[in-house]
This record gives sequence, C-alpha cells and structure tokens, in this order.
Amino acid sequence: MKEKVIVIVGPTAVGKTSLSISLAQQLNGEIISGDSMQIYKGLDIGTAKATQKERSQIPHYLIDEIEPTEAYTVSDFKEKASARIEEIASRDKLPIIAGGTGLYIESLLYNVSHGGSAAPNPVYRAEMERYAAKHGNKSLWKKLADTDPEAAEKIHFNNVRRVIRALEVFKTTGKRFSVLQSEKQQKEKLYDAFIIGLTTDRALLYQRIDSRVDEMLELGLLKEAEKLIRSVPADAQSIKGIGYKEWIPYFEGEESLEKATEKVKQNSRRYAKRQLTWFRNRMEVSGWWNLVEYPETKSELLEQIEVFLRT
Repeated sequence: MKEKVIVIVGPTAVGKTSLSISLAQQLNGEIISGDSMQIYKGLDIGTAKATQKERSQIPHYLIDEIEPTEAYTVSDFKEKASARIEEIASRDKLPIIAGGTGLYIESLLYNVSHGGSAAPNPVYRAEMERYAAKHGNKSLWKKLADTDPEAAEKIHFNNVRRVIRALEVFKTTGKRFSVLQSEKQQKEKLYDAFIIGLTTDRALLYQRIDSRVDEMLELGLLKEAEKLIRSVPADAQSIKGIGYKEWIPYFEGEESLEKATEKVKQNSRRYAKRQLTWFRNRMEVSGWWNLVEYPETKSELLEQIEVFLRT
C-alpha cells in the first residue's frame, strides 16, 4: 500500500501555511515545506516561512537546511522530502506537504522526469545563455515559441533556465518538451495523496499579495534582501527568488524604492497566476477550497480528509 499524505497547494498568500499547521495539530501531523526557497537559511521574511513560534508547536522540515550559496534542485527536494515522508510515517504521524512550487511537488508525488531523461547539453546551454544575454529573454523565448508553442505558453519568458531546458530537450532528443510534460494520465502515483487546492477570488488574492509585500517591508525585507545580495554570487540560485532579485537595481541606485516594490508585487501576482495554472493542469487535486472567503467550509474539508484517512 502506498503511504498516505496530505498535500496543500495553491498560489502565494492564500493561507497554505496556516492551514497546514491547523491540520497538523488536529491530525497528528508533521509538515514538509514544498517551497523551493524556504530551504535556505536566513531567507525568512521574503519566503513567508512559518514563524519560530509556529515551528516550535509543529515539527517542520526542509526549512533552514542549506546556505544561500548552495544549489537546490528538484532531485534534491524529491530525495529529502521522500525520506522525510518515510521517517514521519514510521512514527505513526501524518506527513503534510505544504507549498507552492508546483514542479517540486509534482516530482515528489508522481514518477515524472520533467524532461530529465534528456542528457544535459552544456555547449548548447551556454550558447543559449549568451544569446539571451545579448538579445534579451523575450527573443530567446520566441525561439521556444517557434519550436514548441505549447511549452512556450506555459513558461514565462523571464524563466530563462526553464526556457533553455525546453530548447535543450528538443535539441538533444528531437522531442518537444510539451509532449514529455503532457502525460499526466500516465504518471505513476508514488503516494496515496489527498491534494487540497486553495484558491480565492482573483482580485482579492492580488490585494492579499500586495498587502503581504507591504507587511514584509515593515518586518525588514529590505535588510534581509540586502544581506543576501551582498553575500552571495550574482548567479546564486537563492538570489533569483521573487522578493529578492527585484531589489538589486534599487541597491545599485538604478531604481526607486517605489518602483522596486511595485516590481515585487507585480512579479508575485504573475507567479500566483502561473501557480494556479500549474496545479489545475498538472495535478489531480482532490478539491478546491476558498477558505479565505468561506472559512466555515473547513469543517467539510476535515470530514473529507478523515474519510480519506480511514479508507
């Protein structure tokens, strides 16, 4: 029998952390972060980590485990998270995965490669990186749009690493990246997962995102971002996260605080939209819940979870 796990997904600022803690308290659970940035030590405010007080109440994993100078891949996450699931379940606790990094969570729950079967082509990759630096991210993205329009539709032009990987897969295998990614119905499930999708009204979600950025600034996001930017190489993975990279022009005197702040908000809103698209298209969500506007429906959600755990 496959291990039972609870998974909480959805866009940023929709309440995943608070729900995960509440469910862990009620269901004898422990929490695994499914966020690609919370693994880094010191990046607390910009990644909206559970507070130290919250973590003292419920064990959390894959938070504060590596330095900002280190790389963190999908494979790293899958290896660490699967080991934690096994360890938590061995103590008769319920593993609860909460986070918004769709690629990571999908890789954990399903036997899927995301194009990983294609061998790296470092020469071609370097060539495309030079092309992007010279001609711009949009020009590189147009190459993908010409080759694989379906993949281009799902990958933002500023996600240069992902655009290059899609081009690299086609260059190496002759198969379109979108074809390799569209096999949802054939994906082998690695766990018996109850996947909770959190959402809310789009306009309200965007308001919550903007308010969260303002709150992060009040809590000291600028200081946290400056410390990161001053202490890691320019190509470090940690510096590329939303809420950090946007401040670089501000610290270099090229943009105003107001403009940099608006960029953080705008990029966060765009990311939320992409998150929703990913989870709706690529994961078998057990149900979508709007607990922001209808918190009273949480009791119905609990009933469904309890039925799932009994069967």
